Amino acid sequence: MTAAFRGPIRLAALPDLKSLIACVDAAFQPLTERIGKPPAPMLADYPDLVARGRVHLLEAEGRIAGVLVSEVTADEVFVETLAIDPSLQRLGAGRRLMGFVEDEARRAGCPRVRLYTHALMDEARHFYQALGYREVEQRREAGYDRVYLDKTLDPPH
Repeated sequence: MTAAFRGPIRLAALPDLKSLIACVDAAFQPLTERIGKPPAPMLADYPDLVARGRVHLLEAEGRIAGVLVSEVTADEVFVETLAIDPSLQRLGAGRRLMGFVEDEARRAGCPRVRLYTHALMDEARHFYQALGYREVEQRREAGYDRVYLDKTLDPPH
C-alpha cells in the first residue's frame, strides 16, 4: 500500500457527485465490451445513494481514488460497488476500502461481508478471493451474470 492511501475514508456528499461518477465510469467503462453492456455500477442512482449515506470515498493527491457503495443490515454489510480510478489501481486503494468496510462491519456487529461481481470480471473475483472471500452463489439478476462472494469476519479483538 502506498502512503497515498493511508488517509481517511469519508462519506460522499452531493458536491462530490460529478467526481465520484467520473471515477466509477472510468473504472467500469473498459468492461462494457466484455460483458456486452454498461456494468451495473455505471447505471446506479448516485444522488440517492449519497443522500442515504451509502457512498464512501478514498482520496489521494486531491482527487477521488476510490468509491465504495455499501449497506449495513442486521447480519451483514453488503458491498454493492467498489470502483478504483484506473490510474491508481494495483496500488492498495481497493484493499484499503475493503479493510474499511470489514472494520465497519465489525463495529456494527455484523459477522460477514457479502458482495457480487460480474461472472466475466475475473480480475475482481481473484482480488476478492485473495482477500479471503469465497464464492457462494452464481445467478442471473437484473440482466447480469453475477457471482456472489462472502467472508465471515473474525470477531473484534
